[in-house]
Amino acid sequence: MADFQGYLVIFLLGLISIVIVKLLIKSKPAKSHLPPTPFALPIIGHLHLLGPKPHHVFHNLSVQYGPVFRLFLGSVPCVIFSSSESAKELFKTSDSAFLDRPRNSCMDYISYGGNSMIFAPYGSYWKFLKKIVMSELLNARTLDSLLPVRSYELDRFITFLSHKAKDAKPVELQAELMTMTNNVISRMLTGKMCTSEGDDEGVIRRIVTDIGEVMGTFNLSDHIWFFQNLDVQGVKKRSKEIRARFDSLIEKIINEHEEVRNEIKRKGEVKDLLDILLDISENECMEIKLTREHIKAFVLDIMGGGTHSSAISTEWALAELINHPNIMKKAIEEIDQVVGKNRLLQESDIPNLPYLQAIVKESLRLHPAAPVIQRQSIVDCSVGGYQIPAKTTIFFNVWSLGRDPNYWESPLEFRPERFEEKQMDVRGQNFQLLPFGSGRRMCPGSSLALMVIHVTLGSMIQCFEWKAGKDGNLTSVDMEEGTGITLPRANPLVCIPTARIDPLPLCM
Repeated sequence: MADFQGYLVIFLLGLISIVIVKLLIKSKPAKSHLPPTPFALPIIGHLHLLGPKPHHVFHNLSVQYGPVFRLFLGSVPCVIFSSSESAKELFKTSDSAFLDRPRNSCMDYISYGGNSMIFAPYGSYWKFLKKIVMSELLNARTLDSLLPVRSYELDRFITFLSHKAKDAKPVELQAELMTMTNNVISRMLTGKMCTSEGDDEGVIRRIVTDIGEVMGTFNLSDHIWFFQNLDVQGVKKRSKEIRARFDSLIEKIINEHEEVRNEIKRKGEVKDLLDILLDISENECMEIKLTREHIKAFVLDIMGGGTHSSAISTEWALAELINHPNIMKKAIEEIDQVVGKNRLLQESDIPNLPYLQAIVKESLRLHPAAPVIQRQSIVDCSVGGYQIPAKTTIFFNVWSLGRDPNYWESPLEFRPERFEEKQMDVRGQNFQLLPFGSGRRMCPGSSLALMVIHVTLGSMIQCFEWKAGKDGNLTSVDMEEGTGITLPRANPLVCIPTARIDPLPLCM
């Protein structure tokens, strides 16, 4: 309903703008050193060009205006990039000029005044958070210590699928993958799962889903100046409600952790990530004091950023394999040869499964979980021969980059073999493929996400054959994209699993 109201307001403003344009004297052309731009209407700028899938709009405009062009979303100046060359300039050569993220009223409130790592402005606090992530929370030592948590949740998921296979029942994979990845992240973070709708764990899952929805809502109040103090779509109201629910829940979880932390330390038990954050907050030697609100914002970051993307990416990859049975067959043969049928695939097997890795890379190329990267210029700078003023919102179209025929042969074809022919990493160093971004503000959880995607997808195709549709009678599935800040499928993937091996005796 909020989206409909937003588009209705844009439509009405567009009509008003057209009338104003006819009454105005033709304005002077843009200076040549600025990126090219389509014709803009007063008040709304180019908002009338946007649709529910901005990455598609940006891609189509880049065909007409080139890989670097300018838009005005209401009163907000924006520049859109979509080429490998501009990616290298943005995220490597001129990375220091694009280290901020654009702010919006919704996330400012939900993230406790921008105290989260995702939205904090670049500076000493952000550097401190990045250091904590890389040296304490998501380093190899911590991830290894929490391997039993990930293995346990994967076994639960495979067991669930095994029961569905025995009963020949269909599975809506989007929902089940979301539950599994939510459980992994929630247990690694707080020791709690999110399987039930009636308790704390169910609240965690609902909050994460609601945050994704509100973040994906285009808020007119952030883009049109005379709506600045109005909540036309109810986004601010919903943001306050979400934060109130999260705050109540995380206070309860933190209090529970504080009560048992001394016992955990005495027994030497494995800590979850919240325990590590609480230890850091009590360390007087830290250069920045980590407050309770900082911890809450950080927890929200990890919950929101680590759940949807892994589940969505795994679902897209399996859909591609169903539509390409020869590729599925080749992947199964590799797994059978390396892992066999007498044990379940483990994270330690992934380096020995290059074709599975190629499948994941190819799926991320065509279906990046974050199709558009957002930044904001800190200072005036130059990229691609164009001047980019300070305080300009930057959109980099990752989705378009993965489909560029200048870099990819037959770019719309799903062909994992291209990554066997040419070795390429997805962690921000190859500027033709940036599913996790690049530069100092790239996704810090890429290693964890790739672990979860590889082992989940590999286990699903090791243990089961997949028949598409509620009745298992579809030979292929549609690949239509949905809407949102991530890139979900428009229609959740529904399949009936059929057991290749009996995984139940092999699960923990």
